[in-house]
Amino acid sequence: MPIIHFLNVNDGDCSVIEHASGRITVIDVCNAKTSNLIKEARSALDAAAETGISGNFKQRDYPVNPVTYMQNRGITSVFRFILTHSDMDHMDGLSVFFDAFKPVNFWDTDSDSEKDFGTRGGGYDEEDWDFYQSIKASSEGPKRLVLYSGSKGQYWNKNEKGESGGDGLQVLAPTPELVRQANESGDYNDCSYVILYRTSSDHTILFSGDSHDKTWDHILSKHEDLVKDVDVLIAPHHGRTSDRSFEFLDVVNPGLTLFGNANSAHLAYAPFNNRGLPKITNNQAGSVLVDADGETIHVYVSCEAFARRSNPQTAESSYYEGYYYWGPVKSRKKSG
Repeated sequence: MPIIHFLNVNDGDCSVIEHASGRITVIDVCNAKTSNLIKEARSALDAAAETGISGNFKQRDYPVNPVTYMQNRGITSVFRFILTHSDMDHMDGLSVFFDAFKPVNFWDTDSDSEKDFGTRGGGYDEEDWDFYQSIKASSEGPKRLVLYSGSKGQYWNKNEKGESGGDGLQVLAPTPELVRQANESGDYNDCSYVILYRTSSDHTILFSGDSHDKTWDHILSKHEDLVKDVDVLIAPHHGRTSDRSFEFLDVVNPGLTLFGNANSAHLAYAPFNNRGLPKITNNQAGSVLVDADGETIHVYVSCEAFARRSNPQTAESSYYEGYYYWGPVKSRKKSG
């Protein structure tokens, strides 16, 4: 530990952090209600690997179910679930997930978004939206926390003695003003959580939710020192272009960026390519496992064919079952 799982979950988000403390953080969930079993998906991945596809590895067609995935890895409970914001592709299967893992803490934002499933359900389940509303309104169940930029607290960035540390999670966004503006405009991407995870080995992983330009204006004005030269970036809005500025990349300068799934035409390849920034997508890699323990970050992927493109002699990991070694991340960690 620490280990980060960036899961291949259709066109949505789900990341799992196994902290050095033994606590589990899950950021967003998607595809948690399907009947997909890991072993069924694995056989499909094996078939794809045999084709020797050189460009499009088509892993988007073989998503995993986060509930099954976590249970297969011996995870039985979740300490905190962070809903970056209230879009359905970040809470698809929320009720099933909470029933399976009963998170102790629930990080939420104070957005006033509403969903019309009669006209804009998008194939998602209204039961998940209703469940989300119920846990927002209830005093029972998980402890609901609404946190803002710079928030500090025991276990997420303070230890049991109240000293800095804890699980190394720093809230960079939103601010109360960003939430207010999002509620007024009805564009809720800029009230999304942005979380910087600093590991026990002093590596940095930046989880960006669906954050847009106003969020990054705030982060660069208030937290530039924290986001400069991060090791791994979970791309905002799954890596989509989203009619946005990418100037923040000049500061963030990630050693590796992980993109979610979307049609290739909608992914922001150019801003990363033009800056020479390495990136991989769920459609290429399947699920991605980031081992951030020790001096070097090591990356594993579930698609063997994609792993072999980088490492022709790669083999299935004996420790991370179902994963193949992709390679190291060039650390951005400063010396001294």
